[in-house]
Amino acid sequence: MNETRILMGNEALARGLLENGLTMAASYPGTPASEIMDAIQAMSRAEGYPVHAEWSVNEKVAHETALANAYCGGRAAVSMKQVGLNVAADPFLSSAYIGVKGGFVVISADDPGPHSSQTEQDSRLMAMLAKVPVLDPSSPREAKDLVAEAFSLSEAFEIPIMVRPTTRVCHARQNVDCRPLSAPDFRPSFESNPGRWAATPKFRLILHHQLNEKLSKIASSPLAGPAPVNRVEGKPRAVVASGVVLAHAREALIDEPELEAGLALFQVRMPYPLNLEAAAQALGQYDEVLILEETAPVMEMQMAGLVGRPLLGRRTGSWPGAGEMTPDVVYAGLCRFVGLQPPAPPAQAAPGRRPTLCAGCPHRAAFYALMEALPGGVYLSDIGCYTLGMNMGAVDTCLCMGASVSIGAGFAHTFRTGAEKAKPIGVTIGDSTFFHSGIPPLINAVTHGASFVLLILDNGTTAMTGQQPTPALDRFEPSGRGRTLSIESAVRACGVDFLEVGDPYEYQAFLGLLKKAADFAGAGSGPAVVIGRHPCLMDRHQPRPGKVRRFIVTEDCTGCGVCQEQFGCPALVQGDEDQMNILEYLCTGCGVCAQICPAEAIREV
Repeated sequence: MNETRILMGNEALARGLLENGLTMAASYPGTPASEIMDAIQAMSRAEGYPVHAEWSVNEKVAHETALANAYCGGRAAVSMKQVGLNVAADPFLSSAYIGVKGGFVVISADDPGPHSSQTEQDSRLMAMLAKVPVLDPSSPREAKDLVAEAFSLSEAFEIPIMVRPTTRVCHARQNVDCRPLSAPDFRPSFESNPGRWAATPKFRLILHHQLNEKLSKIASSPLAGPAPVNRVEGKPRAVVASGVVLAHAREALIDEPELEAGLALFQVRMPYPLNLEAAAQALGQYDEVLILEETAPVMEMQMAGLVGRPLLGRRTGSWPGAGEMTPDVVYAGLCRFVGLQPPAPPAQAAPGRRPTLCAGCPHRAAFYALMEALPGGVYLSDIGCYTLGMNMGAVDTCLCMGASVSIGAGFAHTFRTGAEKAKPIGVTIGDSTFFHSGIPPLINAVTHGASFVLLILDNGTTAMTGQQPTPALDRFEPSGRGRTLSIESAVRACGVDFLEVGDPYEYQAFLGLLKKAADFAGAGSGPAVVIGRHPCLMDRHQPRPGKVRRFIVTEDCTGCGVCQEQFGCPALVQGDEDQMNILEYLCTGCGVCAQICPAEAIREV
């Protein structure tokens, strides 16, 4: 019996996968996509649905693992954020040529804005590069429905299909009809065919021709042409929209009768490949056509010159060249399109408090010790909540996953050969990021003799995206068939000679380890690795301390500001006469402030 549930967009995607016979799923956490795998695992366990659903070590591995299932006739899916698609680009592009036997859905969640990403890139451009059809849902309910369409297309044409939600779809909630889950009748079968599955370049050329033929046929699908959303006859102007901005436009037309009276609104659910013939037929009667899409001009480029007049869109300056297409932006743009006075832009909100590491975060103590052990150094960091170490002056660079180790090696080689006096180099990377993409650059650094201090911040979870497990935790592989892998064994396997482990809460001892590491690297002996290990305080899977320690600031406080301005703990604030106070409701009792206070004015009670 069907039931209606209020589901987040990512949960709706997971439900769509499971209701349509999912046989394998793989993912690496990344906002806004993280909850998809969480929901797959939770729903399948709760309803006894047999499926292999794994957190993979990175997006490339996730893509390849799930792809194998689709080679064998299964219905498989891989999910990631848009930056993760960069990591999976190699198998993503190649799998379009080779294709699949079952259904293969690639969910790449984009982050216009961006809210929690290095870029606001548009995954649809990557789909065009790969020649992979892409579906663009405008709501959680539609996201669930398009999963079924994606599996059907994938199986019919033996090709991967991308589903591309954005942050506002992934994290919105909506009433969604849900069917009971039933185990798929899946009997895996793989037929050896090296000309396809192991195609050499000459065979790849043949596969490329076949891929082009598939795209031509897919473009004739009703999904690939503009579908009317409102009454479209007799109106002078048309808007063609896809994704969540279609929902914004629909709401604008409901709220403003003059917009609804003058605009024909069309939705495209498959922005690539477009049915250009159907688009020309649908739009040829309008005096002006505006393309509304987020973030890149994907439909606009395909439709250029299609209706015998210029199309308005990103390329003509009708929409901003960057940033999220919020309801306010869409409403103002539609008003300008029909000649109405757009509303005044909203007043700029007062800046809020800058983001900071949590009170009691072990990374804060680790960063503070690193700067004390390597004064005047260059501090190179990575992607994770620990990037907030920049507020302490402990992060000078942050590029992409795993790059801190490579850049650290590059700085080491540069300072060794340059005229400038060499600076100490401190590299920081999280435990999950180290497993994701920190191991190859560490091997490279060892083999090329790069000397720097590498501080691996091990808080026992992937904290930034919601406490997903790492390969060092049993719940990374819940079936029990595999086993955990320690960071120490991975570091040793990379050929590192200096390896120490310490708890940043035990500050003086931990500082001593970092000073030893600095001496080792300073002598040109190669990378010196220190693992700073303490559980994330926000992780619900970690055991809680039985009793929270309490600290006070005594009258010995000189108001020097080290604990607040340099250490930066949010539980410490300046009170009367410059003396510091501890906010008990924020203080976690870690006690590191007492260890670093120059006046020894913080005591445990």
